[in-house]
Amino acid sequence: MANEQRSEGHGGRMERRTFLGFVLAAPTLVAAAQIGETVMAPPAVALPSLPGVAEIVDLNDLLTDAALPTSSLITVTVHEDGTASFALPRAEVGQGVTTSTAMLVAEELDLPLDKVRVSLADARPELLFNQFTAGSNTTISTYTPVRVAAAIARGQLLRAAAIELGDTVAGLTTHLGVITNRAGQSIGYGALAVKAAGAQTTQQVATTLKPRTEFSVIGTPRSRVDARLAVTGRKTFAMDLEVPGALPAMVCRPPTINGTVRSVRNATEVAAMPGITDVATVSTGVAVRGETFGQCVDAVRALDVEWGPGTAEGADDDSVLRKLKAAEIPLAVPKIPLLTKTVDASFTFRFRSNSALEPNCAIADVRDAAAEVWGSLKSPIVTQQEIAARLGLPQSAVTVHVTEGGGSFGRKLFSDAALEAAEVSKAMGKPVKLMWHRTDDFRQGRAHPMSTARIRATLLGNEILTYEQRHTGVVTEFGHGLGEMITAAASRLPVGYQTFSQAIFQLTQEIPYDVGITTLLLNEVDTGFNTGSMRGIYSPDVRCAQELMIDRLAQETRQDPVAFRRRLLKDERARAVLDKVAEAGDWGRTMPAGFAQGIAVHPEYKGVAAALVEIDCRPGTVNRPVEGEAYAGPRVTKVVFAVDVGLPVNPRGLEAQMMGGVMDGIALSLSSSLHLKDGHFQEGSWDNYFYTRQWNAPPELQLIVMPATTDSPGGAGELGVAATSAAVACAYARATGTRPTDLAEFPLNHADELHFEPLPTTPPIPQSPTDGLTHLV
Repeated sequence: MANEQRSEGHGGRMERRTFLGFVLAAPTLVAAAQIGETVMAPPAVALPSLPGVAEIVDLNDLLTDAALPTSSLITVTVHEDGTASFALPRAEVGQGVTTSTAMLVAEELDLPLDKVRVSLADARPELLFNQFTAGSNTTISTYTPVRVAAAIARGQLLRAAAIELGDTVAGLTTHLGVITNRAGQSIGYGALAVKAAGAQTTQQVATTLKPRTEFSVIGTPRSRVDARLAVTGRKTFAMDLEVPGALPAMVCRPPTINGTVRSVRNATEVAAMPGITDVATVSTGVAVRGETFGQCVDAVRALDVEWGPGTAEGADDDSVLRKLKAAEIPLAVPKIPLLTKTVDASFTFRFRSNSALEPNCAIADVRDAAAEVWGSLKSPIVTQQEIAARLGLPQSAVTVHVTEGGGSFGRKLFSDAALEAAEVSKAMGKPVKLMWHRTDDFRQGRAHPMSTARIRATLLGNEILTYEQRHTGVVTEFGHGLGEMITAAASRLPVGYQTFSQAIFQLTQEIPYDVGITTLLLNEVDTGFNTGSMRGIYSPDVRCAQELMIDRLAQETRQDPVAFRRRLLKDERARAVLDKVAEAGDWGRTMPAGFAQGIAVHPEYKGVAAALVEIDCRPGTVNRPVEGEAYAGPRVTKVVFAVDVGLPVNPRGLEAQMMGGVMDGIALSLSSSLHLKDGHFQEGSWDNYFYTRQWNAPPELQLIVMPATTDSPGGAGELGVAATSAAVACAYARATGTRPTDLAEFPLNHADELHFEPLPTTPPIPQSPTDGLTHLV
């Protein structure tokens, strides 16, 4: 059905508010939003007693507010072929934001989805904090600006069509890129693109947005716009680009974390190896450049380097844990055995890899007065600034192109590969196509920090009087742009001028239950590791510990875990997802010995999720043989997962996000961790790192997207991990007859003997396989 021209009047709901925007001077129609001046401060409300910071303002609010001042600088363009384009100032790393953004444009512009082209914007320093992909914030922060820009473009097309068709704007309708008047005459958007374009100067115009009741694209399940390219292998990633003169390059890295080069004993001999064009020492190791990556692997393995010590020399799991234990903030509530019952718990969460499926990679072409870099980057403006500083160039002389990425989970917030590629290119005076070896990423890349959780709750009868939680971890690095945002907003945040980590912890972590007087505190220890904000930052560990304690308190008060949670939950949306998974998963059903259910709830970034998990911990399952694998372990047999993100823009994409989060959560609790020994991690590939395998994925997985509960979307990218991880832990405790608070270490298999033979540290990468064809099925 055609969409009637919408009223220009004000309404009580956000969609009926009038927004200002611009029609920019351009050859064809270009429209932009002006959002910052029209957003009203949130009204003062009566707050519940002692709310957490994240219940008042969270990290997503900070990211969204930081993007507002430059929202008018992102534009929607209509072309003469009837298509529309939008350069998204965010990274696409598989989460599907190009599809959801195209849906926003298609909705307000009334254009078929397949006629909307979304590309990734190059680094644009004028955007300030509006080119940063993190915190599940892309859809939240761009939801209104993109729609306003598209709505303004549609309004301009209608005004141009009114002249062409000899009618009033009120007498026109739009439908899938065609405008029709009351007499039945039609004209396409393409024919109007030039006529609707701005004059010589920018014009300010007003528009209204569609109400949710009129949506025909937003909220409907859509396949990804790049699905065909993905399944046919035609998507273009950094290593697929053909940059003139850019040859493969790799780096020989030290045997311990952040070691340094003292000398290279055979640089001349390696430079003479077949295909090798250059050998150069850089800050991270010794770089080689060759005609093929295979030749680079051979050259890296042949290098004879004298290494200096690293930043975590001699460290192992136990030494780091001792430092964490010593740094734990003391609990404040004393034990008073005659009046109350005290329940204590301590948990350890080991290092985990922050590697993505796509190895770290980037292309760089550095010349005397300029540099050009290509890579999958979540904070490209910071990348541009850092490259300029390292090369001694003005920022304007550095061009940074953002390519699509094969996964991230926080890894590509750091531009390690782009910075290294620029350094290598400068040292060699030639363009390079740099790629890390998989072993590099596991041993010298970024890890999710090891942490501990210490919790104390006090009970008086069946009532919880106090709840204290202390999270202590290896320091999480935030030198990727988020720190600058916090500094800029510090005076307006409830957290004040805390350290970056403290501020982010308070802005992301909350206790969703009414459990009396609560404290949730962080302390961190800098132990010389390369760390990152893996999917969910602190949430998976904090939530897992919390939910295990909630299960323990349910046991202490002899209450059903679901009924106990339902009574304590503060939020009706949280109760709704809990009820949904309990009903759909048949909570409390009779199960054979060795099987059990677990359940957990997790709120984050304006969304909330619940997971019900069933697990099989029978010895025959745990010890079952799996061809080609040395470890099997418990099997999650069923997951029922419900998610409420307010307004789901693309329910199908949301399901895919939750599916990935479920697999992450299973791995975090059961099997995936890094083992630290003698200053290096022993894992060197995905073969060694026991992420959820296909044969260990739940055979039953039910994903439930709740109906829209708000008029705007919440965050989704990280929401699936924490609830699943916690539910798996709770299920394991019940299946094995273990008190929830007696599960001392995660993942549960970490203390087992290694299930693999560690790769040597010298040479730093293994020989390329030569028998690949023999492994084909």
